[in-house]
Amino acid sequence: MSRRCQITGKGVLTGNNVSHANNHTRRRFLPNLQEASLLSDALGFSVSLRLSTRAIRIIERNGGIDAFLLGTPDRRLPEVARVLKRRIERARAKREAA
Repeated sequence: MSRRCQITGKGVLTGNNVSHANNHTRRRFLPNLQEASLLSDALGFSVSLRLSTRAIRIIERNGGIDAFLLGTPDRRLPEVARVLKRRIERARAKREAA
């Protein structure tokens, strides 16, 4: 499983450890990823995603996973999020038609 947030796309960064003697050795900065279950009102069940802590805060601030995905343009979302957004749009359209 890749070390990448499924909503924001935040991933691994690289840099240097710099010692007191100014020796540089390569290192990796890993994102703080959490396995989060978010309740989707349109789908009627929880969606399990691997999210950065920043993404969890953004989703909560926007009023949940449905509101966040529907309010975000497709070009700013990774493929996993686009698929989930389409499922939510279809479920919402089906619910309004009935």
